[in-house]
Amino acid sequence: MTNQPDDDALKRSVSDHWEANAETWTKHVRAGYDIYRDALHTPAFLEMLPDVEGLNGLDVGCGEGANTRSLARASAKMTGIDIAPTFVRHALAQENQEPLGIHYLTADALHLPFDDAQFDFASAFMSMMDMPQQGDVLKEIFRILKPQGFFQFTILHPCFVPPFRKNVRNEDGQVIAVQVADYFVDIDGSVETWWFSNLPQAEREQSKPFNIPRFHRTLSEWIGMINMAGFTLEASVEPMASEELAAQEKVVADTRVTPIAWIVRLRKP
Repeated sequence: MTNQPDDDALKRSVSDHWEANAETWTKHVRAGYDIYRDALHTPAFLEMLPDVEGLNGLDVGCGEGANTRSLARASAKMTGIDIAPTFVRHALAQENQEPLGIHYLTADALHLPFDDAQFDFASAFMSMMDMPQQGDVLKEIFRILKPQGFFQFTILHPCFVPPFRKNVRNEDGQVIAVQVADYFVDIDGSVETWWFSNLPQAEREQSKPFNIPRFHRTLSEWIGMINMAGFTLEASVEPMASEELAAQEKVVADTRVTPIAWIVRLRKP
C-alpha cells in the first residue's frame, strides 16, 4: 500500500498556496515590509557565505529573486527555481530590466531538473521549512552538487519558532520573553495565515493575508535528515539584532531574546 496519492495532493496544495500568495508577496517584499529579511537575516546569510565568485549556484525556492540577485551581484553564476510560476515571472521581469545573467525556471525541489554534480553550491533563503519531505529535498540538493560543494540555507529556528510562538512584552511594549509550545509536534502542511507585521492598516484592508503551509521539524530531526542525505554540517549562525538595529527596526527586537532564524552551511564530501 502506498501513500503516493496523499503526497501528490500535499505537493499540489503547497504549490497552489504559494502561487496564490506570490503576487501580493512580491508587492510587499519589494515595498520593504519584510524587515526580518532585509535588516537581519539576509545580511547575516551573506556575511556567513563563502566566496562564490565564478561559482555555479542554484537558489532553491527563489521567490521573486531578491536574494538570487544578491548572490549574482557577488559574482556567482546563478540559477533560481521556485514552485510558483508567478514568482518566476516576476523574477524574470526583473532580470530583463536589470540583467545579471540569472536563469529562472519553475521547478519542484523534490525533483530538480538538473544533472548530477552540476552546481558548485546551492542556497535556500527561508524556503526549506515550507517544503514537504525535506529529507528528500536535501538528498536532491546533495545529488546536484559537485564533490566539496556546499549548501547554505536558512529556516525558521526549530527551537524558538515551533508551531506556537508568542512574544511577551512589558508595559512599555518591549519584548522581554518568548513563549513557545508544540515543539515536538510534526506538522505537515498546516496552513498559517498572516501578514508582515509592519504592513500598514490601509494595505491590510486591500490585501488578502498569506496562507502558508508549514512543515515543522525538531532540531534533532533536521540534523538527522542532514546526516541521512550525506552532508556534513560545517557552520551555523543564529542571527541576533544589534542594540542599534533593534532600536532602529523595532520589529526585529525580539531576536535579542531568542533567534527567529537558523542559518546552516552543509558540505558534500
